[in-house]
Amino acid sequence: MEERKRSHSKNQKGFTLIELIVVLVILGLLAGVVGPRLWNRVGQSKAQVARLQIEQLGNALALFRFDVGHYPTSGQGLHVLVEDQGIQNWSGPYLEKNNVPKDTWGRDYQYRAPGENGDYDLWSFGADGMEGGDGDDADINSWE
Repeated sequence: MEERKRSHSKNQKGFTLIELIVVLVILGLLAGVVGPRLWNRVGQSKAQVARLQIEQLGNALALFRFDVGHYPTSGQGLHVLVEDQGIQNWSGPYLEKNNVPKDTWGRDYQYRAPGENGDYDLWSFGADGMEGGDGDDADINSWE
């Protein structure tokens, strides 16, 4: 019986060091090719979420205007959508969860009314937090 165990263990084979290195190289190549594409998708997803949030804020601003008769001023800001500041005919809060969301990079949305591009301007500076930029750093706004 011991003879069988010994012969059986001699027949067991494992991976050689070369096989393991080949597998690691293949995994590294896959990560090098697929990884940047996935990372690019994450940036695109954040921009898409910011666009949807700007649209949601625009809908809340439209409801505010319907009730009050005008958009909030720059001084009142977006917080007037969730906080009653004694404005006549205010019927809010106008946003779910009673808070003004931050953009997907954790910063406040910029708001100006009257706007330079319409009744109001609403925008995010993108990933870099600065005006302008390309790709993930591009501004996302309500007027384009």
